[in-house]
Amino acid sequence: MLGKAVATSLALASLASATKQCVAQTVPVDIEARNAVFDNSTTPHSNIDATWFVQNMTRQGHNFTNEVVQGFSTVKGTYQISTQLCWDDKTTADNATLQVLTHGIGFDKTYWDLSFENYNYSYVDAALAAGFATFSYDRLGIGASDHGDPLNEIQTNLEIAALRALTDKLRNGALPGVDAAYDTIVHVGHSYGSVQSFVFAHRYPNETQGIVLTGFSTNSSFMGFFAAGANFEEANLNEPLRFLDLPDGYLVSADASSNQYNFFLPPYFDPEILAFSEYSKQPVTVGELLTIGSAISGPSVFTGPVLVFTGDADVPFCGGDCLETGGAAPSIPAQTSVLFPNASVFEAYIQPNTGHGLTAHYNATAGYQVIQNWLDDHVAAQ
Repeated sequence: MLGKAVATSLALASLASATKQCVAQTVPVDIEARNAVFDNSTTPHSNIDATWFVQNMTRQGHNFTNEVVQGFSTVKGTYQISTQLCWDDKTTADNATLQVLTHGIGFDKTYWDLSFENYNYSYVDAALAAGFATFSYDRLGIGASDHGDPLNEIQTNLEIAALRALTDKLRNGALPGVDAAYDTIVHVGHSYGSVQSFVFAHRYPNETQGIVLTGFSTNSSFMGFFAAGANFEEANLNEPLRFLDLPDGYLVSADASSNQYNFFLPPYFDPEILAFSEYSKQPVTVGELLTIGSAISGPSVFTGPVLVFTGDADVPFCGGDCLETGGAAPSIPAQTSVLFPNASVFEAYIQPNTGHGLTAHYNATAGYQVIQNWLDDHVAAQ
């Protein structure tokens, strides 16, 4: 039973509510992926270089990824992934649907379980209250997970391989020290984490029972807004006390104003949560930025239920207005339906008064309830 999980050499924490229990641990995964090989001169080594990198990425009429790719190579190894499995004492592996939560750029796994204001913004708490279990993790290369070469190692395909390895462990009861095997698993992503969840469901359609893509659409027209708005700088120069050990090519948004532009919609957030977000921001690798655009290559073969959940003022996926489509569709995220022709259920929900950082706005918890209700209706374990 999950409520009686035994943790050996693990950090076992009871957080927020009397019934919330979480096991935080580092999980090894053996993975391999076909990565792109980029010209090493692509890696920026100064803030001037970082800006030039973004200028090249956003130059109209050019595909910077294609211009600097030199071939492909298999990357493989054993990597340590920082994870957190949470459950409520009324759930067990036999009756709970597990949500696998993949965060996006600029965050780590705490995006889903913000400690701000005593966890009042926690997505995890909302999921547990609705009867789900959650598994969040720092994406490979980010946070407390293993880091690596930011150009030719930490890329989209290798991270998806890590997601698959973690999912396999959860389904087969192979998570160290935890007596639980989950039959019903759904994948919930945010932003770049949604891209990875989309690709995961397409490549391995029988390995997930549903996907929730938050902060997402399949319109890539506005990615330049995000890249330029971030005003990326070398992480080890921007915050040397936190990121001095990271090599050049790990980039972070420059300051709170950059953070606000990409993730926050005034006046619908507490100014203190912007400061909190800036204090806890996480980097992105140049390899991730170069491979995110090629990850989704066509319609998905996935036949399960799909929810796209995006803030109405999302910048990277809607250009700041998800409802402005020129009459072509109800919303930009709704147009994602064409890439899921075989989905059993497809729904696009637009969260009002919200930017790209969905968990950081005043109405975040109302949005969480929309997601939990949808999962209850379409995929929850009986």
